Amino acid sequence: MITTSTRNFRRGLLGLTGLTAALAMTACGVNSDPQGGTESEGAEGASGPVTVGSADFPESQILAEIYAGALNAAGIEADTQLNIGSREIYFQALVDGSVDVIPDYSGNLLLFLDSAATAESAEDIVTALPEALEAETPDMNLGILEPAEAENKDAMVVTAATAEEYGLTSIEDMAEVCDELVIGAPSTFTERAYGLPGLEENYGCVPKSFEAINDGGGAVTLEALLNDTIQAADIYTTTPSIADNDLVVLEDPANNFIAQQVIPLVNLDTVGEDAQAVLNEVSSMLTTDDLIALNREVSGDEKRNPADAAADWLEEKGLAG
Repeated sequence: MITTSTRNFRRGLLGLTGLTAALAMTACGVNSDPQGGTESEGAEGASGPVTVGSADFPESQILAEIYAGALNAAGIEADTQLNIGSREIYFQALVDGSVDVIPDYSGNLLLFLDSAATAESAEDIVTALPEALEAETPDMNLGILEPAEAENKDAMVVTAATAEEYGLTSIEDMAEVCDELVIGAPSTFTERAYGLPGLEENYGCVPKSFEAINDGGGAVTLEALLNDTIQAADIYTTTPSIADNDLVVLEDPANNFIAQQVIPLVNLDTVGEDAQAVLNEVSSMLTTDDLIALNREVSGDEKRNPADAAADWLEEKGLAG
């Protein structure tokens, strides 16, 4: 969990960006100012609904529905624009004003903005993000709000049979037999710093071949893994199928997959102080176990609508109005 002292330290560092005013962190009972500075004119005069976007996988959709539901419950008009696509696409939607808020993941966002970034810990990543956003979009007033405790990391996952056959407990072990394995992951895995480039740089792991499967570690990826079409897959750690199918998450001693806290990425010119405070309150309550449970509801046998699952979570946390 992020402590009050940690927040105070982060406020001092992130205040260097001078992007927004102090936020009322109602859940913690203290003032929280993740970006520092004064409120922008755009945020003060913002009108119309806040549009919350999502990437093209279920967890992102659930988070977008949670954000929008919490805002609406607080009397702030909000709508959603779901399934926008990969980070490359939804970040551009934020830049061009199509959306105002995106739920993102701290580490991968930092690497997207700065492929040479070296921060690995949750604290260091959040500290580095404002400067990276400023460098990437100097003419925009983009910012991050408070990160959640909830974390969802990419991971190299194998079946129990594959782990036993090759004696795998870590990616370091996998590197010894990497030229015998087919890795399955979204097509962007070939280019992202934590993907094939990172596996090669950090572990010397170059697979026999790569299979592009663009379902975010979902049912198609799982089927390919269980059928041994691929022997290792990039699957998010909050995916219920890992536990449900006794899959093995390989340890990552070189920290190829860095900290990945759920974090609201926002346009500070269109998302005002009140809306920011609501999103911070959501973050203060969201846990990794929550993500796993929500993913099971939506992606498991129940096949719930993300909006319905989000609404129940908001009700459970007392954020439904």
